[in-house]
Amino acid sequence: MIKKMSIGVLALALSTSCVSKKLYTDLETKYADLKKENRQLADENTSLTKDKNQLDLLSKDLQSQLDKLKAERDKLASDYAAAQNSLKTLQSSYKALEKNSDDALKSNMDKNRELLAQLEAKEKALAAEKDRLEKLKNDLKDRSDRVNELENMIAEKEASMKRLKETLSKALNAFEGKGLTVEHKNGKVYVSMENKLLFGTGSWAVGTEGRKAVVAVGKVLGDNPDITVLIEGHTDNDKYAGAVGAIENNWDLSTKRATAIVNILGENKAIDKKNLTAAGRGEFAPIASNDTAEGKAKNRRIEIILTPKLDEISKMLNDIN
Repeated sequence: MIKKMSIGVLALALSTSCVSKKLYTDLETKYADLKKENRQLADENTSLTKDKNQLDLLSKDLQSQLDKLKAERDKLASDYAAAQNSLKTLQSSYKALEKNSDDALKSNMDKNRELLAQLEAKEKALAAEKDRLEKLKNDLKDRSDRVNELENMIAEKEASMKRLKETLSKALNAFEGKGLTVEHKNGKVYVSMENKLLFGTGSWAVGTEGRKAVVAVGKVLGDNPDITVLIEGHTDNDKYAGAVGAIENNWDLSTKRATAIVNILGENKAIDKKNLTAAGRGEFAPIASNDTAEGKAKNRRIEIILTPKLDEISKMLNDIN
């Protein structure tokens, strides 16, 4: 519009040739000013348009934030209402719990006292059981130690009897094949002598060769004072046919023969007579059949049974039991 007014003024000036130069100059100056003002206003308009666009963008952003804040406000209001309801529910529950807490607490305290009493009783029982088990453990260890000691002692006795058997076998080597045997079994040593080596028929007098064998046994026994000696006399089942009145029967004969061996062993001063025992078994402990002459010969015998003294072992067994 300003531009149109300037053109109009210029046209008016040109159409009137009678306008003075001064007026023309003034109009020209005003025209220049108006053009300058017009440019300034155009620049301001452009700047304002740019600012308006920026403000529109800012307005849209602020509106978006406002909408978001309103949504958050509505959600917070909803959450607050829900929290209020939850609070009321919790307050109601708390009041109910508070109302019943005294009774529940008393009941729990009574149960706790009962449980504590049971626990103390169980602890006492457990302590007693521990003491009992500890005692049993100590007793078991003591018994185990004693059993080990006993086993060692028995093993030593067994070893000593084996050595004794070997010693006797060497000492009686000269009588091999003459009805004499040495055997180790059941922890004992058995020296068996057939009557053909020792006695005549129906006699209990020991012959020269037999005496040598018995003396040889005695020498070994003298070196082993901790051995008990049982001398058993045995016969076959034939009836005694010797002098009437001298012997009543085979039992009597077997006893006299065992006694004769004891007497020879007793001549050795190194042998303690307390360790000697004579016994007659007659025909009642045969080792062979009496239906043959060979069997009868084996049954007519003297058995010297050597046993280690077991007093210590018996005492230990009694202590263990």
